[in-house]
Amino acid sequence: MGRAARKTKPGEPERRCLATGKVQPKAGLIRFVVSPDGMIVPDLAAKLPGRGIWVSADRSALDKAITKRLFARGAKAQVSVPDGLIDLIEAALTRRVIDGVSLARKAGQAVCGYEKVKGWLLTGEAAYLLQASDGSGRGKSKLSPPDGPGSFIGCLNAGEMGLAFGREHVIHGALAAGGLAKRVVEDAAKLTGVRMTDGAGAPKEGTKTI
Repeated sequence: MGRAARKTKPGEPERRCLATGKVQPKAGLIRFVVSPDGMIVPDLAAKLPGRGIWVSADRSALDKAITKRLFARGAKAQVSVPDGLIDLIEAALTRRVIDGVSLARKAGQAVCGYEKVKGWLLTGEAAYLLQASDGSGRGKSKLSPPDGPGSFIGCLNAGEMGLAFGREHVIHGALAAGGLAKRVVEDAAKLTGVRMTDGAGAPKEGTKTI
């Protein structure tokens, strides 16, 4: 099961992964559709028309779907797969996470900087701790994520975090609960799987990271 997979909540829609054959929550998979010219197109927002083909948000599952030519089986037709499809998906997911955090920041639902993040963590306003994957482990260990599964997001590097917060580089960020956070959390989980990262830097042992 991919790194983005998680436990199913009652009533949560599920889909079967084309590569692994496992049924899991839809939020942990990437939807693909076939374009009119027979090209496989990633539908990260899951809104494009057409029959959906689902693959776990996991680099190994995506690689298997490509190398084993499983998309043709899922589409029940001859299809073309774009060169560098996994890299295209990674770049698109990265942009979605950055844009989601940026929207949260503009809505007053995200802050950055050690002191501001620390303050949000102390008051309980922070539902999620964001830290750059390439930040100093010692510096990041000074902040602990809020309690709860998936409360740590560590899939963006400092430059990408900076883009989200309108700065050159950012190491520490915090996100409040809400609809914007839900989108960021789901996209970050998928990006973690596609990048094969492990959410490095989470200081609290046993905390589920994304």
